[in-house]
Amino acid sequence: MKDGAVSEVAAAIKAALHGEVYISTRVPTAVSKLLERKSDVTSPLQLLSARQREILQMIAEGQSTKEIGYRLNLSGKTVETHRRLLMQRLDIHDVAGLARFAVRSGLVSLER
Repeated sequence: MKDGAVSEVAAAIKAALHGEVYISTRVPTAVSKLLERKSDVTSPLQLLSARQREILQMIAEGQSTKEIGYRLNLSGKTVETHRRLLMQRLDIHDVAGLARFAVRSGLVSLER
């Protein structure tokens, strides 16, 4: 662990010198907290930050990268990075899929 005590680091080095594996006693607690956070997610939308949801909504509304960048005061590259990360996080591989997801999730409606 990054914030481990010096004595813990010494014990880990000693274990490594003897060909052993050292696991901090705090690891099970950290892992269980991480798993708890993951289990709280009930909707894929909860995996997204507020900015990602905002950009997803704009993409689903048919706005171009340039339009989104202008409205949010972001560079085109930043908008493209957000779109790429959205696709990775949601396991969606095209813009049309992102739009379908946004509609199904209730982020946007089909009516204008």
